[in-house]
Amino acid sequence: MPEPDPARAAPGPQQPAGAGVPDRAASTSAREILRLAVPAFGALVAQPLFTLIDAAIVGTLGTTALAGLAAGAQVFTTVTGLAIFLAYGTTAVVARRVGAGQVARGITDGIEGVALGLALGLLATAGAWLGAPALLDWLGTSPAATPEALAYLRTISLAFPFALAAMAAIGVLRGLQDTATTLWITLAAVLTNLVLAAWLVLVAGWGVAGSAWGTVVAEALAAGLFLAVLARRARRHGATLRPSRAGVLVAARGAVPLFWRTVALRAVFVLAIAVAARLGDAELAAYYVTFTVWYLLALGMDALAIAGQALLGRHLGAGAVHTARAVTWQMTRWGVGLGVVLLVLVLAARPWLPGLFGEDPAVQAMVAAALLVVALQQPLAGVVFVLDGVLLGAGDAGYLAAAQALALLAFAPAAWWVWASRGSVTDLWLALTLFMVVRAAAFAHRVRGTAWLVVGAAR
Repeated sequence: MPEPDPARAAPGPQQPAGAGVPDRAASTSAREILRLAVPAFGALVAQPLFTLIDAAIVGTLGTTALAGLAAGAQVFTTVTGLAIFLAYGTTAVVARRVGAGQVARGITDGIEGVALGLALGLLATAGAWLGAPALLDWLGTSPAATPEALAYLRTISLAFPFALAAMAAIGVLRGLQDTATTLWITLAAVLTNLVLAAWLVLVAGWGVAGSAWGTVVAEALAAGLFLAVLARRARRHGATLRPSRAGVLVAARGAVPLFWRTVALRAVFVLAIAVAARLGDAELAAYYVTFTVWYLLALGMDALAIAGQALLGRHLGAGAVHTARAVTWQMTRWGVGLGVVLLVLVLAARPWLPGLFGEDPAVQAMVAAALLVVALQQPLAGVVFVLDGVLLGAGDAGYLAAAQALALLAFAPAAWWVWASRGSVTDLWLALTLFMVVRAAAFAHRVRGTAWLVVGAAR
């Protein structure tokens, strides 16, 4: 049912936040945020934790194998990262429907998103299989690492349909204010992935391809479980399970701004790994390890952003403008606090963490140096990820696309300087910190205004 709020407005038009209107955010937002963020934290952290373990397993095969994994995995994560709009888009749409009391309609909209994800996944599999050699050549993978990367990429490309359908299903559950189910399904998939990868790589001797096959099976398991949960929810609320072509097309059109936002974001990380690859295999391996650590931390903080997406969509769908603004600033404070905690944890782990990823002393030294920058970046990252989630939940996709493009333009010349000067992995992370500073400034400017506070079941 819609939440009663003094700031409630009719669906559709923009309503700015007024002054002096009471809300109950101070007494309820902390409980609501934690209810969504804590399970989301577990689900988000589980995936990069496995990636770290996977890198450690493949690292036992040598630096060349780890560099091949890094290049192939970057292509896979880039494609799935570009498709993250499936989760973000369905979260905002379904959450607004929930806030407006239209749960069945929200589930139906979400099913259309799942169908879109499956279709895009099939296209991604075909494209990755055929274009793998060209993609790896563009990344600058060395002749020694290319066979490893090619074997990994072509195998893991079979997981795209399952991964993209699961992303949209995750967004539906988040919009329904349910992150606990996502946690349990993700843990089941990660455990499956871990066991299979360890056996296939270390026992069966399949090399990096064994790691990829573990991921394919795990993604298929997750997709099946998510679809079973959505089918049960649809029957409970009387929603249709059959997607329509018109509905899928509507979902696709609505995803266009989010797609371009994600393209600009992922372009930064593709450019970064391309620079690392051209610096050398040791630099590429070190960058991959430090990026995986950063990604682990980022997704941990993204738990707050997920709570922001779900809550902001619901509150704005119900017309609760003042509650939405109050929750935004509270989560921003939490983002800074969590960033400080993660800074301390990375500094504490820095002396021993590099030793987990192979025995090459050059790689270990690069990882240790770059982790210092990664650690100091965390409070800033907390603000960036929280505000990104808030604006995603509000459906402010057009502004997000423009902000990400601006941040990309700031990063590109800094990345070029690192490559042209034959800089270090630490220099590359300093360039990425500039990228984060520009994002933080753009997001903070937006949330200080009122243009993003649009209420109703649809933006």
